[in-house]
Amino acid sequence: MATTHVFIVDTKTFIIHLEYLFAGTGAGDKIVDFNNCITTDLPHTTENNLVSMIADSQRIRKDDFVIFYLQQNSRQCVYEGKFYGIFKAKENLSFLDNNNQLQYLKNELVKSLTFRTLLEPYQVFPKGVTEWEALDEIKLIQSPNQMLWSLIYRKLKGNRGNTMITIYESERLFKLLRDKNSRRTLNSNRFTYDIDTQEIIVNHQRNNYAGRKEAINIFPRLENKYINYRAFESHLQAYIVQNIGRGINQTLDACLLGNLPIEWLGNEVSCGVGMQRIDVACSLVKDSSRIISAIELKAVEANPNNINQLQRYVDWLEQYYIPNRISDIQPVLVSKKIHDKSLTYYKDIIDSFNTFNTRNHKCVPLKYIEYELANHVLVFCEVQY
Repeated sequence: MATTHVFIVDTKTFIIHLEYLFAGTGAGDKIVDFNNCITTDLPHTTENNLVSMIADSQRIRKDDFVIFYLQQNSRQCVYEGKFYGIFKAKENLSFLDNNNQLQYLKNELVKSLTFRTLLEPYQVFPKGVTEWEALDEIKLIQSPNQMLWSLIYRKLKGNRGNTMITIYESERLFKLLRDKNSRRTLNSNRFTYDIDTQEIIVNHQRNNYAGRKEAINIFPRLENKYINYRAFESHLQAYIVQNIGRGINQTLDACLLGNLPIEWLGNEVSCGVGMQRIDVACSLVKDSSRIISAIELKAVEANPNNINQLQRYVDWLEQYYIPNRISDIQPVLVSKKIHDKSLTYYKDIIDSFNTFNTRNHKCVPLKYIEYELANHVLVFCEVQY
């Protein structure tokens, strides 16, 4: 299986995305000045916003699915948003094409798209599924947990140009696309968009993507913040999402995955209409069963209150995720190493874990992972308690 990523586009950018087969996100006129660099001149909030976008872009793996969501534009007779697809990611991870005069297709897009992913066709359907059909129509919905909550939450909260959806949400959205098009796909690898018919059509002109493809590396910046006791939780999330399951950091894979294969990967997974979000989530395959890991990240040492956040994740997964994709829930806490484990404070933390496990007996016991910086590498270690 694979993760499906939904990219937000408008009528102008959608045409360019289709003709050059790429997807992307950007942050206005912002420039990333901390890639492969230890410092930045950006304000803290701006940097964190860009790092969150980097995390979204680095969750993409080769052969993941991509859907475009075309935003409403009444002036061009697009009276409601529509979902179009299906495409696949051509490579692992997104690359950086920074916001300057050399950014590829910036004039044509009339905006900066800094984080980009090359695509190839999978099953490309001409007609899009309307927002009403995907999110509001309930004729075939047997229970509220079957609705496309990832996209509903995205609509409520906004400000995210690349949102992942779960496997069962993907299956529903793909079926809607197949049904809307009577299973007819476009037999081509060159596309454009007809604004009059509001359909993807075959493009008889060949356009090859020829932009810059700079690899993204936020570890030097993360390391600098770690050493100087600065907050780096968003950087930690981006690092983990980028490297998990790729054999880059063996301690990371061993602790978080148990070296099991990933069938789905998400970050900032919304689990309610409020601001609750699972930092990192992944579905793992173990023999004939599945494990859904809900991972809470901390840039500081653990404390007894961390279980409150994990409890919210478990409650949401039990009600919304598990009925659609039967899995064992694995709560995970990842935090900075506590060197002195003889402290009463540490005992309080472990007591909170045991209380959590007793309360959530249907879950796999909470996994506690610590990390530290050693020889310019983040080293992860599971703590047995």
